[in-house]
Amino acid sequence: MKNIQNIFLLVPILLVLFGCGSMKAQKKESKPMPDKNLTAADILGNPKYLAISYGGFRQTSRDIEPTIPELKEDMRILSAMGIKVLRTYNVHLKEAANLLEVIRKLKKEDKNFEMYVMLGAWIDCQNAWTDLAPNHDVESEANATEIARAVELANEYPEIVKIIAVGNEAMVKWATSYFVQPGVILKWVNHLQELKKSGKLPNDLWITSSDNFASWGGGDSQYHVPDLEKLIKAVDYISMHTYPMHDTHYNPAFWGVLEKESHLTDIEKINAAMLRAKEYAISQYEAVSKYMKSLGVNKPIHIGETGWASLSNEHYGNEGSKATDEYKEALFYNHMRDWTNKVGMSCFYFEAFDEQWKDAKNPSGSENHFGLFTLNGQAKYALWKLVDKGVFKGLTRNGNKITKTYNGNEQALMKDVLVPKDLH
Repeated sequence: MKNIQNIFLLVPILLVLFGCGSMKAQKKESKPMPDKNLTAADILGNPKYLAISYGGFRQTSRDIEPTIPELKEDMRILSAMGIKVLRTYNVHLKEAANLLEVIRKLKKEDKNFEMYVMLGAWIDCQNAWTDLAPNHDVESEANATEIARAVELANEYPEIVKIIAVGNEAMVKWATSYFVQPGVILKWVNHLQELKKSGKLPNDLWITSSDNFASWGGGDSQYHVPDLEKLIKAVDYISMHTYPMHDTHYNPAFWGVLEKESHLTDIEKINAAMLRAKEYAISQYEAVSKYMKSLGVNKPIHIGETGWASLSNEHYGNEGSKATDEYKEALFYNHMRDWTNKVGMSCFYFEAFDEQWKDAKNPSGSENHFGLFTLNGQAKYALWKLVDKGVFKGLTRNGNKITKTYNGNEQALMKDVLVPKDLH
C-alpha cells in the first residue's frame, strides 16, 4: 500500500481518479463507521455487535437512579469491551430515557461511538407487587402506560432503539408475583406491529417478548396454548432465556460429577460440568426451535438472557450445588459467546454490572452477583484478559480504576472454586 501511495503522490491525475476511492475503502476496512441506518436485522446475530443486558442501578433501591455521569461512565466501559447492543427492562423509571440521551450525546462527542438498544417494556398482572393476591388472568393498568412510553422513546431515538421487547419473563409461571397469560403479550405485540404498519413506529423496528425457554414452548406442554402459537407468529423474532445455573439446583441430575468422570482431576471435573451447562443451554434453544417449527414458523431465535452468578449463599453456593464462583462464571460466559457467535445468534448476556437492589436484604444472594463487573468496577475473571490488554485504561466506575478482582491473583481466586458433588 505504501508503494501505491507513492505513485499517487507522483501522479496527481491518478490520485484524483482513483486515490480517493482507494483511501475510502481502506478506511472502511480498518474501522467501519457507525451507520445510523442499521436495523435490528443487521445487528442481531452479527458477532461484531456483541450484546449485553444492562442495569445501571448501584444502590440497594431503585428509588436512587443512576446519574447521567454514571451512565456515561458505564457506556464507555461497555464500549471499550466491544459491546454495541444493550438490553433494558422498563421505561417507567428515568433510567431508560436518560440512557438513550447519554448514548446520543456520546455519539455526538465521538463519531466512532456506537451503541444500540433493545428497549424493554415491563408487563405484569393485576395486583402484582402488592399485598393483594396477583390476578394472572387480568393485566395491570400500568401496562398501557409502559407501552405508550416505549413507543415515545422509540420514535424519539430511532437511531438507537432498534427493538422493543414486550415483557420480561412475563409469561413463565414460576414468576408468581406478576406473570400474565400469553394473550396479554400478544395484545401488545399486535398493537406495536399495527403502529409499524400505520407509520407510527419505524417500519424496521423489531418487536419481540423476552421470556424463559419454557414460555416459548420449549418446556412443559402447559405452555402450548393457542395464544402462544399466535404470539410466535406475531413477533419478529424469539428472545429466549436459558439459565443452566439455576437448574443446577432444581434439576440436580444435570449438574455434578458423573461416574465416568470420577478419575478426572478437580479442575477437569469442573470443566466437564461447565461444558454440560453449555450443552444444556443449547438443548433448551433446540427445544424452542423445534416447537416453533412445528407451528410452521421459521424465525430467528436469539438469547435474550443467560448468565451465571459469581457468588451465592443460597441453593447455588458452597453449601448447596457449589455452582457459583468467578471461574465457572468465566467458563460459561466464554462458552455462550463462542456458541452464539459461531451460529450467528445474539446473546444478551446477563449482566454487565452487579446490582444490589435485586436482593437488598441478602447481599450475598445470587441475584446480586450476575455482573461481569462488581459494583465498584472490578472486572471479574471472565474479563481479566481485557484488563491485561489495557482496553479499560483511563476508565473508572465510582471513582475506581477498572482493575481485576482478587488483585489479579489467580491462585487466590481458585481457592474459592469448589467441585460439584458426585452424581453416582
